[in-house]
Amino acid sequence: MQLELERAPLNVGEPVLEVQDLVVTDQANTIVVDKVSFSVCAGEVLGIAGVQGNGQTELVEALTGLRPVARGSISILGKEMTNASPREITEAGTAHVPEDRQRDGLVLSFPVRDNLILQTYYKKPYAEGASILWDKATADAVALIQQFDIRTPSPFTPAGSLSGGNQQKVIVARELSRPIKLLIASQPTRGLDVGSIEYIHRQILDRREKGVAVLLVSSELDEILQLSDRVAVMYQGKITAILPSSEATKEYVGLLMAGLTQEAAREQLANNKTQMTVDGGAA
Repeated sequence: MQLELERAPLNVGEPVLEVQDLVVTDQANTIVVDKVSFSVCAGEVLGIAGVQGNGQTELVEALTGLRPVARGSISILGKEMTNASPREITEAGTAHVPEDRQRDGLVLSFPVRDNLILQTYYKKPYAEGASILWDKATADAVALIQQFDIRTPSPFTPAGSLSGGNQQKVIVARELSRPIKLLIASQPTRGLDVGSIEYIHRQILDRREKGVAVLLVSSELDEILQLSDRVAVMYQGKITAILPSSEATKEYVGLLMAGLTQEAAREQLANNKTQMTVDGGAA
């Protein structure tokens, strides 16, 4: 599915996220992210394309403090953040839209209001000593429900009773209503309807235009190509190519996702073009 979205001209700033020679292992101590290096600058979207299961999940978990780093380094705005806690990474100005919204993004039994302050409940304007100012939390939840078009009967409705699209909007509202410098979005539109997909895409591009660095991880190639300024291809735990959007055609990136080298992919595309010319001439 291809949605028509306008993108503002690229205005790249300084690097926000820098990853160098990152190595991450799974529960069996097998390397699943293998010496990965890349950077994401302010005002750009770097999309990571790849067939699901090639290390993208573990990469995002390492970047957001949910999985330990075996070797290598992660820095945010020049500050070393390797093996920092999720709260430390959040406090550094990072927003995270997780791959599994129900497991990692929400407390399903909590009301929408409570889910909207999961990242901020412990500090002003919601905390006063050991107490939470629930009236303030409720008022802000009502405002966010309207701003982000969350379809819920009330702010007190359990998040688990909402549709998938509205659950995702709760996460997006919570993460993007804070002042952020980096957005890490993993499979942000998986399982959503067309209207919700378009909404999420517009929110991502809006943050890009406001100078936020965006790391987008998706197995949906159309989504990657539509939103990204640069495309990194991940295969068997490695970044095998990083391309400007002008070079990232669907056919080329698809071949890279299948494991071909850049040279082999270009050669196959050239052969396909030649064969089409020959077939067309013969017809």
